[in-house]
Amino acid sequence: MNSTLDRNPVILIHGIWDTKAIFSKMSARLTQLGWCVHSLNLTPNDGSLSLDSLAKQLADYISQNFEPQQTLDIVGYSMGGIVSRYYVQRLGGINRVQRFITISAPHSGTLTAYCLSLPGYLDMRLNSDLLRDLNQDVMDLRRINFTSIWTPFDIMIVPSKSSKMPVGKEVKLNVMLHRHMVTDDQSINALIEELKAPIKNKISH
Repeated sequence: MNSTLDRNPVILIHGIWDTKAIFSKMSARLTQLGWCVHSLNLTPNDGSLSLDSLAKQLADYISQNFEPQQTLDIVGYSMGGIVSRYYVQRLGGINRVQRFITISAPHSGTLTAYCLSLPGYLDMRLNSDLLRDLNQDVMDLRRINFTSIWTPFDIMIVPSKSSKMPVGKEVKLNVMLHRHMVTDDQSINALIEELKAPIKNKISH
């Protein structure tokens, strides 16, 4: 597929209690359409590690697998959306990520994070220190193609509008379950459209 030449590698970042296996359908579809798809297992995945520490795992993966000048697209699902945001906003990712798409991510926190007092859960609570820090300069995401895909029927992200952002593009889907957001054809088709979108601000090296 000749159009792969102008496509960035895509990195898929999973959520809490998940592994990269959750992206099997999405990854297969993107690969079939010509994207080079990467994903990694964040460890531990049970919330016992803070999200900034998980973001460092993402940063290490990127530095080990891509040349410094390689531009990237990142897709973060659920907790993975906040892990990815930390990488983009705090670990230099904004200088190489061109398309950043979150799917059902708790950008403003979620009430379900109050069920345990582990570091990863604390980071995803409403108005957590980490989320307040990231929201201070959230407008920096205007420098890249940023999209938030979410569903109002989410019962893991509570309130569901926590997945909305004051910047970038919003794609609202009527998908019934949180986990279906990475397998439902609506979600995958919406993601494909965002990955095809022209870059607004080209990164120069």
